[in-house]
Amino acid sequence: MRELNIGDSTVPAIGLGTWHMGDSASTRAEEIKAIQDGIAAGARVIDTAEMYGNGRSESLVGEAIKGMQRDDLFIIDKVLPSNASASKMEHSLDTSLKLVGTDYFDLYLYHWRGAVPLSETIETLQQLQQKGKIKHWGVSNFDIADMEELMDLPHSNQVAANEDLYNLGSRGIEYSLLPWMRQRHIPLIAYTPVAAGDARGRLTHDPVVNQIADNHSATAWQIILAWAIRDGNTLAIPQSSDPKHTVDNVLAANITLTDNELAQLDVQFPKPTSKQPLDMR
Repeated sequence: MRELNIGDSTVPAIGLGTWHMGDSASTRAEEIKAIQDGIAAGARVIDTAEMYGNGRSESLVGEAIKGMQRDDLFIIDKVLPSNASASKMEHSLDTSLKLVGTDYFDLYLYHWRGAVPLSETIETLQQLQQKGKIKHWGVSNFDIADMEELMDLPHSNQVAANEDLYNLGSRGIEYSLLPWMRQRHIPLIAYTPVAAGDARGRLTHDPVVNQIADNHSATAWQIILAWAIRDGNTLAIPQSSDPKHTVDNVLAANITLTDNELAQLDVQFPKPTSKQPLDMR
């Protein structure tokens, strides 16, 4: 199973996203089973955020992992820009910790840029790390200009990851941001790694993707995920409320695409040839 290093932890390269989960009582049991089955299949990472359902996703995660060995898990949470200040962040973090039912997060991300000065947010994240409430901190939805601004601040060498939208149909960050991050050994966390809506259908119904899936006795979804983590420095966090689909997602970390298959996908879904606006959802 392909792995990568984030902070001082080695984790499987496919984790569990939880965006849009926890919102409905009618699907709660299946969503909990999806998380539990995904962990049983080998996932260690669970990615959530205070924004997701205003805490309902965090609560769902807490229920799903209750009784599990905490050290076996790598839990990512995120703070909203409106709470990313020196006066608000610790309270926000404490609320999230309580909902998830843990006394620390392995990685705590600044969800996207807001009005609070970046220097204040980073200094506060560093203080929370020193208190032991978070093991590592990182950022999300940062483009290259944001990352360069971050690098000029104290403690910038502590940034453990950047989470951005990235998939076979949305490769814009490959032009400048991803090479910049690789040079500095900053891992990418890829959200929406199999795209969404019509874009997802364009990928999963593509004839080249499906031929490669046949080559590996895999699904199109699995090939798209295997592509996303191909560089060994990317963590993909697909979201699924279906237990079987979640397990299939996790097992995609066992698939290694050949150079020829990667070349075919480059032809079908070309790399960017110029700087693109950061794709966000």
